[in-house]
Amino acid sequence: MKMVVQVKLLPTPVQAAALEATLHSCNEAGSWVSEVAFAKDVKRNFALREHTYTEIKQRWGLGAQAAQHVIKKTCDAYRTLAANAKAGNLGKPWSKRYRRATQKPIAFRLESAQPYDDRMLSWQIPDRTISIWTLSGRTKGVAFTASPEQLSG
Repeated sequence: MKMVVQVKLLPTPVQAAALEATLHSCNEAGSWVSEVAFAKDVKRNFALREHTYTEIKQRWGLGAQAAQHVIKKTCDAYRTLAANAKAGNLGKPWSKRYRRATQKPIAFRLESAQPYDDRMLSWQIPDRTISIWTLSGRTKGVAFTASPEQLSG
């Protein structure tokens, strides 16, 4: 059984710098992947991976799993945009809002969320620390906290 909990990381200044640099690189790469997806009209995960995976790893120094997550995050963003357009949430196809949303690549803010999985993040619950992948290598001993109810479960 999986449990979802909300935690807050409490990194040291050095750990925070590594996490921030990683997040910014992932989102810069995501915006570039989005430009490729838009230009080539390729918005499916496997097809987009063929066009972008190697360059993401070389240009931004991302690990294999981080590169995969960047590509998937971009595909998911385009899928959400298409669903919103189809549902009429952006107005009619000739409206200014619809055209502004669909006639340019999606861009990710530098502080946008980035998914992590068990290969990139591990929990040391008794110590209330995590070990997390960053551009500067594995960062161990990052403290975290949560509500008392979530920490006890």
